[in-house]
Amino acid sequence: NIQTTRGPGAIHTSATQLPIMAENGTIENGQPEKASPALPHPITHLEVKYTKIFINNEWHPSESGRKFATYNPATGAKICDVEEADKADVDKAVEAARAAGQRGSTWRKMDVSSRGQLLNKLADLIDRDRVLLASMETMDTGKPFLQSFFVDLDGCIKTLRYYAGWADKIHGKTMPVDDNFVCFTKHEPIGVCGAIIPWNFPLLMFMWKIAPALCCGNTVVIKPAEQTPLTALHTAALIKEAGFPPGVVNILPGFGPTAGAAISNHMDIDKVAFTGSTDVGKLIKEAAARSNLKRVTLELGGKNPCIVYGDADLQLAVQEAQHGAFFNQGQC
Repeated sequence: NIQTTRGPGAIHTSATQLPIMAENGTIENGQPEKASPALPHPITHLEVKYTKIFINNEWHPSESGRKFATYNPATGAKICDVEEADKADVDKAVEAARAAGQRGSTWRKMDVSSRGQLLNKLADLIDRDRVLLASMETMDTGKPFLQSFFVDLDGCIKTLRYYAGWADKIHGKTMPVDDNFVCFTKHEPIGVCGAIIPWNFPLLMFMWKIAPALCCGNTVVIKPAEQTPLTALHTAALIKEAGFPPGVVNILPGFGPTAGAAISNHMDIDKVAFTGSTDVGKLIKEAAARSNLKRVTLELGGKNPCIVYGDADLQLAVQEAQHGAFFNQGQC
């Protein structure tokens, strides 16, 4: 039997010395305490390489020839000009997405585990470029760099890995019926999914839209917010590098009344997902109904009520309510 005696903050054994945890969590068997990893630093002179529309795994100027500027909100300085997509560009992107999702295409013939591998590969590339993307997100949104690095980018990587794991676990069912019948369900891709995302968590919202759609075998036409298009466009290059077939993901920087409206009204888009204001959400749902009754998913703005019960920890409730209301400048 091992005899033990208890001293301040540790347990000491009279037999083989085991690694012992002190009260502060450090090991007391002679091993040095591990130093905390150094915090990452942003790239101060960041070169923006990708400013064009991404369709069919290629970079395109806008059909109209128009561009728009994106600015650093912390300084007001212009970052660069970006190609402005409108209806003609959306039509081109939808055509590419429709072709990529047709039966017999490379994407549709790909087995489901390979879709998961592509999502994991994209997560690897996001992780590789994490400092660059966090720096770009901070430059384009004005949020603190460490928040971009530890919250936004961490969430992007985890989202991709989560849906990569789901890709080969989406199954239909067989149901017992009369002897002369066979009844089964089979889950198939919806088709072309349109997405319109806001500026508060640009890259994280991008991943929340494309990852589940791609996991299930759909193709995507997505419009990032005109205020924050840069990380989505950089990620387009990573999507191509990861090996996604042409036309599976198409990215169209532009404005709501033009590119966003074209996505919402398009007859060859099968579903639209939108995160933003309630007023615009109403317009999107109306457009979806007036066009082809496409499916709609809406995550709309506004603050939800916070209910605190009488037996709750009031101090903790106040802290969490403040966090929920004001985190990310209240844009959460």
